[in-house]
Parts: sequence; C-alpha cells; structure tokens
Amino acid sequence: MTAPRPRATEPALPDVDVDEESLLALIPPYRVVLHNDDHNTMEHVVESLVRCVPSLTVEAAAAIMFEAHNEGQATVIECPRETAEHYREALESCGLTATIEPV
Repeated sequence: MTAPRPRATEPALPDVDVDEESLLALIPPYRVVLHNDDHNTMEHVVESLVRCVPSLTVEAAAAIMFEAHNEGQATVIECPRETAEHYREALESCGLTATIEPV
C-alpha cells in the first residue's frame, strides 16, 4: 500500500490594483433605458424586468417601472455595451421599449 500523495495547494493570486479609469476607457459603460408605453401593464413590465435582468429584485424593478411611468423613461442598468445590447433585446422581446446609450 502506498502513502497518499500530499494535496497540491492552490497558487496565490497576485494582488492586482485595478485602475478604474483605465478599465472604463477599455470597456465603456452603457445605460439600458426603459421607455414608458401605454400598452403594457405595470405587472408585465415588472415581471419582464426581473426575468430579463437577473440582478434586479422585484422591488428594484417596480421602482424602475414607476420611474418610467412617471418620467417617461428610466435607467434599468449600466453595463458593458454587449451586455446592454443583450438586455435591450430581451426587454424588446417582451414587448417593452428599451434603448441603450453611452453613460
């Protein structure tokens, strides 16, 4: 019978300082904007926001819906462009009106 091999330890990750300004220059953020409409129910809008943007809670989605309802539009999320395009397309597939714009 052979002795068990010692477990290899995970290598320590280097301590990296992230320069936020440089990161934003490389990956500029975009804003997903929800626009008010007269076709969708408030409940449908909240459900669609939660389904399409998984990081949103029901409470946050309701606040976004009310802002769009009262102000005409509301920011849903800020994220990299490709992700913003994905969220916009998902919201549009639910019958909502959404756009993206640079932050």
